[in-house]
Amino acid sequence: MNPNWQSGDVEAGEIAPVFPLALNSARFDPAVTTGPRPQDSAMAAASEFAGRLRAAGAGAGLTVAAGVDRSPGAAPSGAAVLAGVDSATVAEQVDMMLQVSDNYLAETMGRMAALATGRPGSNDGATAAVAAEVAAAGITPDAVKLVDVCGLAMGNQVSVRQFTDGVRAITTGSDTRLRAALDGFPVGGLSGTLDTRYGDAATSGGAGLVRAKTGTLNTVLALSGYVVDADGRLLVFSFIGNGLTPGAAGNKVALDRAATALAGCGCR
Repeated sequence: MNPNWQSGDVEAGEIAPVFPLALNSARFDPAVTTGPRPQDSAMAAASEFAGRLRAAGAGAGLTVAAGVDRSPGAAPSGAAVLAGVDSATVAEQVDMMLQVSDNYLAETMGRMAALATGRPGSNDGATAAVAAEVAAAGITPDAVKLVDVCGLAMGNQVSVRQFTDGVRAITTGSDTRLRAALDGFPVGGLSGTLDTRYGDAATSGGAGLVRAKTGTLNTVLALSGYVVDADGRLLVFSFIGNGLTPGAAGNKVALDRAATALAGCGCR
């Protein structure tokens, strides 16, 4: 648990304690992406496995003991592997993280990046890894303050300039490996966290054109992404509203209208 996360966000399932093992991005049901999460995702995954093994083995005369316990130590040297499974690929998980704005996946990816770069798999290691990659992408790290990876903590500070520089690095930067992240950007009116937006008269002009990552907190909203305008130019953008009234009807619409206006830019 990150001490900067608010208890209300944890209770609502916006985030949960991070473990090395989780099922369905630490969700009870993969089809339900809101609501409380398991507070011990590793034990939840183990319990699900035991339950499925119990059901599958019943017809073959196998008995699976009730309950799941943590092993007191590492597996014995030379222990036989009975079965194995691979998770979704990192690329698939990043796509899902961007599409549904999954905080738990973001924190997991941050810790994996930390371990891959020789840092501890902790919150501090994860934020340090992200900061280092931001700098490597040519984004000025001045004034960036990261207290978590997913952006849920209110202590984070990133400017719209830095967000647009990040989108620019992904879309047209020299490191073409970053292009893979574009697959995960939600599309206005069609997919992810933008699927139910861009449906009214003021924003329908951006439907299918605006591709952006959303950011939603109680008093902060953000939309950062790119669009091809009426003249065929690629425009990158970031809009952030701070100090907003929580749940006010016009908050998201204001961001969507701004992005729609960019889609209509041009000499036509």
